[in-house]
Amino acid sequence: MDGDTFWLDGVKIRIADIDTPEISEPRCDYEYQLGMRATHRLVELLNGGPFELRTIGSRDEDQYGRKLRVVTRGGRSLGDQLVSEGLARTWTGRREPWC
Repeated sequence: MDGDTFWLDGVKIRIADIDTPEISEPRCDYEYQLGMRATHRLVELLNGGPFELRTIGSRDEDQYGRKLRVVTRGGRSLGDQLVSEGLARTWTGRREPWC
């Protein structure tokens, strides 16, 4: 889907600990380009081996019906990895502009 949302066994998962640039309705070319890089990198990370999905806080789903989960491998958040690579931001509870 994009850098912070993916499908797994027919369930839409929103990675709960990060925010990535939009690719469906970007506000500028920079946001789109960075969003595409984040999307491709997320696919690589998810395909890199087994991972676990963990709940965060008390919310199971967001307002769009996506399951809110932290994705981990070997105890490390894949979201944190995207943040360290400059492809995402740590989720603070609100969206920030990318442009």
